[in-house]
Amino acid sequence: MFGRRAGWCAGWLAAAVWAGAFPLVSALAPHRGWGTAAATGYLAAAFATLVLPWRQARPVSAAVATAGAVVVPLLGLALTGQGQSEVAVIERSAALFLEHGSPYLADPRSVTDYTPYLPAMALLGLPRALLGADGWPARLLGDARLWCAAVFLGCLWATGRPHRRGLALLTVSPLVALPLCVSGVDLPMTGLCCLALALAARGRPGRAGLALALACSLKWTAWPAVAVAAALLAATTGRRAALRATAVAVAGTAALVLPVALRSPGPLLRQVFAFPTGRGGLPTPAGSPLPGRLLADLGPAGRYASVALLLLAGLGVAGSLALRPPRDAAGAADRLALGLCLAFLLAPAGRFGYLALPLVLVVWARVPAAPRTSPPYSTDPRTEVAPTPWPPLSSSPMTSPHGRAA
Repeated sequence: MFGRRAGWCAGWLAAAVWAGAFPLVSALAPHRGWGTAAATGYLAAAFATLVLPWRQARPVSAAVATAGAVVVPLLGLALTGQGQSEVAVIERSAALFLEHGSPYLADPRSVTDYTPYLPAMALLGLPRALLGADGWPARLLGDARLWCAAVFLGCLWATGRPHRRGLALLTVSPLVALPLCVSGVDLPMTGLCCLALALAARGRPGRAGLALALACSLKWTAWPAVAVAAALLAATTGRRAALRATAVAVAGTAALVLPVALRSPGPLLRQVFAFPTGRGGLPTPAGSPLPGRLLADLGPAGRYASVALLLLAGLGVAGSLALRPPRDAAGAADRLALGLCLAFLLAPAGRFGYLALPLVLVVWARVPAAPRTSPPYSTDPRTEVAPTPWPPLSSSPMTSPHGRAA
């Protein structure tokens, strides 16, 4: 018990150190505000872990950390209208979509006028467009961060009924709590990618394709997930299932993106593809000193070298999918995380914050499932079924968990 108590306390203290650095080094006010509240919550959680009886220490410390790292800063930032510029961009894109049928400004003049997301992202800003910002209920319920978090948590819950404690700890970790409170823009795509891989691992190609279509209609950085899910399905369920998931993903993405692309092709290409890669009319704010960015700063030769390395990395990951395809959700999540990590590191423009997405994929795949207990009519504790690694492999790879072909 002492070892577990020490481990929990060390985890909360590490999170407190991470959060406490933001008020000292960040130039963004929302990040500093989150860091102050979160560090306080994590420290209080560590104290609770040390002084309370062990049975109470875990749930109480998790609740205290959740209040400090998620609830208090999210409510404070939402009610005061503070956050990263992405929140206002999503909400503005929804208003533009309702008014003009396109979420993109035709003639952006500043960085915040750009909308570097695919059209489905505007759906998360619809509550603000419909509710407005008059009064605290509208300010809170219309905030796009709440709906980004709802999609993310709903998708993770649907991936296989992960243990409530594991899901709560993942959510309260700085890896998720920070983006959830200050931006939230990458969380829906991450959750949908997790859901797609979970469905693919269970031999559900149609549903996996639908989840992929939604993710790929939010941000084009989700597109590699289609190849990973297809490789997983081909290895475990068959080529027909892989082709079906790919077809559903491509058709669904086209159905959600093409209407806007045909209406405003120029703004979409410039804002969604050119701007994030540093080729737009204005310099992208994604300027962290990652290897690809450092190469690109050397001039045209450096930029070409960055792109060449990016393509080589993509070919390497594609080759690994062909030669050694993943055979479970954890392997698929690791392979997708590897590909995205290489892409973010080698791209001509990028941010350190982008690396949180592959890290969430890796951690999510290892969140334990809820233990399966014995049937209701059994009262003998010796008949309980031991917990199995996530995802449960209760069905053959050719059938769904319900025993019928997917």
